[in-house]
Amino acid sequence: MLEIRPNCEHCNKDLPNTSKGAMICSFECTYCKTCALDIFKNVCPSCAGNFEKRPIRSSKMIEIYLASEKRIFKPKDLESAKITSEKTKNSSSEKS
Repeated sequence: MLEIRPNCEHCNKDLPNTSKGAMICSFECTYCKTCALDIFKNVCPSCAGNFEKRPIRSSKMIEIYLASEKRIFKPKDLESAKITSEKTKNSSSEKS
């Protein structure tokens, strides 16, 4: 089950359960849409996976399965993230 983390790991922007701007990778690294797409170019700086829009847990389910309150704030080295993004882009196995 997704943790529904409360903030962007890079810029620390609040991303509550209802946020339509939350993006996650397959390891649930959580970033705001601006960081995920504009800064990291849709490549997670932690695991090199891509980002997808994080789903919103319904109000009924969020009462039972609470969102995480644990904030993870680890701003990334932008130069290192750029290198990871370029390597991933150039070695992608996905074909159009």
